[in-house]
Amino acid sequence: MSRDIYITRVDKDRIQKALNEFLSTNWKPDKHTRNLEAEIDRAKVVEPQQIPKDIITMNSTVQLLLNDKPMELTLVYPEDADTSAAKVSVFSPIGTAILGYKEGDTVQWEVPSGISTILIEKIVYQPEAAGDYER
Repeated sequence: MSRDIYITRVDKDRIQKALNEFLSTNWKPDKHTRNLEAEIDRAKVVEPQQIPKDIITMNSTVQLLLNDKPMELTLVYPEDADTSAAKVSVFSPIGTAILGYKEGDTVQWEVPSGISTILIEKIVYQPEAAGDYER
């Protein structure tokens, strides 16, 4: 049974727009795109001012353990992705996996190398907690 995930209305609208643009140029969505669609569909949508501070939203910087290996990354929209700067697209398997989850959650998610275990240790920065509701 999956846990509830939360997403802001602003994030959902922007992700949905990016998904629609992607799908309009690709005949067959890949498995990861379908997973992102499913996550967006099942998420509880709230206004940006209502999102708890411990939820991963777009442009959040988080500390994770990925298969017990520490990493820090920022979850971004596809056009802002830059792996050299640890900016991971929400369209990537890890990006999709962590969207909407909270500090302390453990997520099992399929990535290209198999099933990964992701422990969300800490949210270092969340835009909404900093008062940025429209990024």
